[in-house]
Amino acid sequence: MRPCGRQVPPFSCMVLLMAGLDKSSALPTRIVVHQQSRVLEIEFNDGKVFRLPFEFLRVNSPSAEVRGHGPGQEVLQTGKRDVDIKSLEQVGHYAVQPYFSDGHSTGLFSWDYLHWLGMNEATLWQEYLGRLSKAGASREPQGAGLPAAGPAAGTTEMQANEVRRRVP
Repeated sequence: MRPCGRQVPPFSCMVLLMAGLDKSSALPTRIVVHQQSRVLEIEFNDGKVFRLPFEFLRVNSPSAEVRGHGPGQEVLQTGKRDVDIKSLEQVGHYAVQPYFSDGHSTGLFSWDYLHWLGMNEATLWQEYLGRLSKAGASREPQGAGLPAAGPAAGTTEMQANEVRRRVP
């Protein structure tokens, strides 16, 4: 098992996941940005397909702005329910960089990290909601204070932008 195979990795494993690929890494074969439902759909060559809500990606950004520069320096992201991805750019052969509607654009999402997020989405989401609740914070923009709920389930897409990655 890879050293970062645990459900919720310590900070040192986050660094390895963000670093990029190793020989056992699953590679994306298809990435679709669903603007209407605010979901990033990513299909990997291991057969896994994940539909990751934009809000989920934003609050789990691997950037220093969100993760901090070490253990215990994480910054709770609040008010991100309505965040959009304005654009998505491929970075080399190892990552994508989303540009979010709230101006955040410093997180590089490696293929390993996206796969890990997909595999652990339910646990990570519940932990995030727990941290929000403990802090008395909200997912609503501008502190609207509505009860926290899960990301919207996938709906019929009217618009989609697709980025295809060539698999060697």
